[in-house]
Parts: sequence; C-alpha cells; structure tokens
Amino acid sequence: MASALIPSPTLAQVLAAAWARPDTWPSLSPAQGRVLHTLRRCRTPALGGHQYRCTACGREHFVPHSCGNRHCPQCQGAAAAAWLEAQEALLLPVPYFHLVFTLPHGLNPLIRQNRRALYTLLFNAASQTLLTFGQNRFDAQIGITAILHTWGPEPHGPLPSPLPGHRRGWQAERERWVSASTRFLFPVKPLATVFQAKYLVGLQRLFQRGELEFHGELEAWATPAAFAAQVRELTRKPWVVYAKRPSPDPTRCSGMSGATRIAWR
Repeated sequence: MASALIPSPTLAQVLAAAWARPDTWPSLSPAQGRVLHTLRRCRTPALGGHQYRCTACGREHFVPHSCGNRHCPQCQGAAAAAWLEAQEALLLPVPYFHLVFTLPHGLNPLIRQNRRALYTLLFNAASQTLLTFGQNRFDAQIGITAILHTWGPEPHGPLPSPLPGHRRGWQAERERWVSASTRFLFPVKPLATVFQAKYLVGLQRLFQRGELEFHGELEAWATPAAFAAQVRELTRKPWVVYAKRPSPDPTRCSGMSGATRIAWR
C-alpha cells in the first residue's frame, strides 16, 4: 500500500525552523534580516487573518494573511509567472537583439536626488541613439522595447533594449520591411560614443534649465564651473553599451534567470 504523500514545507516553515538556531545563520545586513523576518511570518497567525464560518454546517476555516513582500515566492511567484506569460504573448515570433546601455558610477550621487529626470534622460538618449543608427544603416525606423533594470542599492542601472532581429526596420516611403543579418546589428563602440554624447548634452540642458536638485554632498556641484568639471570627469572613461545577438527563441535569454527575464521583458 502506497504511503500518503507528505506535503512540502512552506518557506515560512523552513525559515521558522532555522530561526530557532541563530548560530547557524550567516552574517546578515539589517535589510536582509527584515526581509527574512517578514517571510517567516507569511500566511501564519502572526500576521492575522480572516475567520470564515459556514452558515449551513457551522464549520469554521481560518485564512491567514500573506506578507506581500516582493521576495516571497508564496506571494509573488504566481503573479510573476502570470505577468511573464502575458508579456511573452506580446513578443513577435522572431529572434531579438539584446542591447544594454549602462550609466557610469560617477552619476550615482546625482541620480539619487534626480531619479525621474535622469532615468527619463536615459530612456531618451538610448532610444534616440538606436533610432539614429537604424535610420543611418537601414534608412528605416526600427522597433525598440526599453526597460530600466537596476540591481543593488545603487541607482545606476542598465537599460536593456530588446530589438527584433528579423525584419527590423520599416521604410515608410517604400512601404516595405528592411532585413539584415541576424548576427550583427550595430557596432557597440560607436553606439556607446553617441549615447554618451546625447546623455551628457541632455544632462547639461537639464542643469541650464534649473531642473536638477543638489542637496547635501551635492551642493558643491551646483555652480556652473563645478558642474562643468563633473561633466568633464564623466567623459574621461568610455561608457559601456553591450549587444548580444539574438536567441532563436524570443521567450528565452540564455544565461539569464527567470527573474531577470521578467525584469527586462
């Protein structure tokens, strides 16, 4: 006779068991500790819940509240899978180039205080760069999907831009698609040079319009001479643009986890 299946423990149960032996835990930052403390209470009486009672038979059923934390697989796993499935349904059945535009670390302090303005500038500079290269190479308008992807506490983030790798451009005057090799799109060094120039021109324009904020450690940047010096410093090292030729399957990106795919798709 087959034995009854034993249900797998939840993440909250695993963490609760480990929590009883703090000597076995690795060193955690305060933020990491708070996340794990939240996850171990997920869907337990510690977060409260709702008590339901059947009016017909009188049977009662308690449903605990979930933590809602973005790191919790019980709360976010199903939602993330559904979101990814919906995004994949929008993809064309063609390979995609994966390009990444990265800002230098020297901009981190300024971005912390001007996230909306400087991330908007990132989208504009990257998209204008790609559209310019597409027009120059194919005499056509290319399609772009751009999403901000940050990691860690620092605000600098790459801008992954999946581009269709087949029939990439539309020539409106001739009403036709323009194709090219799926192994090569644009040279990355000229891309990086143009992207850097467009971003820095936009940055200087924001400063001249008084649309940037300078607080605390950045007060020294607020004068025209000091800001110009910071811009010159940003030109000393080449900026990075990464390009990867497409995978035949647009729903997959080799070398990237599912969570990362969700972030840039």
